Amino acid sequence: MFKQTFKKFKKVNPLSDLQEVIDLDNYDANNSTNGLCNTAMRWTTLGYHHNWDTKVYDKTMHTPFPSDLCYLSKYFSLALGFPNFIPQAAIVNYYPIGTSLNGHTDHSEINHEAPLFSYSFGQTAIFLIGHGTLEEQPSAVYLRSGDVLVMSKESRLCYHAVPRIMKALEDPWNNLFTNPNEKLDTFNSSMNFELYDQLNDELFWMPFNRYVTDCRININVRQVYSSDR
Repeated sequence: MFKQTFKKFKKVNPLSDLQEVIDLDNYDANNSTNGLCNTAMRWTTLGYHHNWDTKVYDKTMHTPFPSDLCYLSKYFSLALGFPNFIPQAAIVNYYPIGTSLNGHTDHSEINHEAPLFSYSFGQTAIFLIGHGTLEEQPSAVYLRSGDVLVMSKESRLCYHAVPRIMKALEDPWNNLFTNPNEKLDTFNSSMNFELYDQLNDELFWMPFNRYVTDCRININVRQVYSSDR
């Protein structure tokens, strides 16, 4: 999934500020030639594309939702009691250490009953979740690599923010599989096995590791409409 955020997801989106910004093959966090990817949060959208100017979704601005991300989100939704959840849109945020995300609510989607799944990879985020107004005191939690945050119903309209990205104490993304031939039956129908078999190749993984050593990637998946029709 981490590889997909660079090699695939950024190529399918007409609304993105990631184009030509991050070159993983030559990435160096200390090299100023990497431009804004060192200092600013970047983003791309999937499925139904959110318009940041109008704050609404346009049904004419749509690309196919990635099947692997769809199956992963449906797996969590079934396990948590949301059998009718339809993954229709996602925002992928790329946070270098030192960047942040201001307080906001997720109110653009028509269906607020459906859950929002937020997947974290790489460095650690401090996540603030508040209430319906900015005057109420928020709660703070760490979001570490591999964490899945779920927001549904009234929590969708609560203010939340990411005030800081900080260095992780561990790097679980470098824990290679002990048995690279093992296949996970749960995701057999959606897994990219060619990619799966490359995970134990250190040369293959090296450019991704260079990036995530100083950055966090967050993928948040949501249902926009009540159905796919």
